[in-house]
This record gives sequence, structure tokens and C-alpha cells, in this order.
Amino acid sequence: MLETRGYRVLIASSGREAIDVFQQAGAVDLVLADLLMPEMDGAEVIRVLKELTPETPMILISGKVKMYEKGTCGDMFLPKGTYPAVELLDKIRLLLVKKRGPKKTAPPNFTTVQDPPVRHIAAS
Repeated sequence: MLETRGYRVLIASSGREAIDVFQQAGAVDLVLADLLMPEMDGAEVIRVLKELTPETPMILISGKVKMYEKGTCGDMFLPKGTYPAVELLDKIRLLLVKKRGPKKTAPPNFTTVQDPPVRHIAAS
């Protein structure tokens, strides 16, 4: 779903692999982590990654837990299946906009043509 919207997705099948992928990627704009993963849960992965780059937005999701009460360093917790896909995409967009800050306007009578930036999202 994310790739069809123009995001480049980096995938990991375990918590430890997610940390390795994150570190090897160089720059990741957002992390989407499942709570239940082999080796390390998503909350622990986010805690480690926030120590590396606290400014990177991170979303913790779970299909098994409707409400996550344990303290988390994530910017958002979303239970799977309770939000339509379009709402998840909107939340991702808002977190990326918040990270980037307000748009800068071009000086008057100055036009630029740029390719849209590629956003990297790490998902585990």
C-alpha cells in the first residue's frame, strides 16, 4: 500500500533486523513497527531507534492489542484493523509534514522545477 503511494519501503522480519536495516539505510523518514515481532518487540525497537535519531517519527501498530498501555517512545500507537488504510496514510503524511516543518516559499518571480522528494519508510 505504501509503495503504491510513492513511498520507498524498507522491510525487516525481526526487531534486530529492523535496527540493522535502519542503520544501513542512512536516512529514514518514518518507522512503522509492529508490536509483536521475533527477537525484540516493536516498542523496544522504537526505543533503540529513538536513541539514534529522536527526530524520526515512529508509529507502533498491533493487531493483537487494542490499547497499548506500556510506556513507548513512539509518536503514535495504532491498533490494526480499527483504522481504514486512508487514515493510516493521512497519519503518516502528517507526521512527515511535522518532521519537515513548514514549507518555504520561493522568492517572488523565481520558479523552480524539482522532482518530488523520495521518502523512505522502514517497516517491520
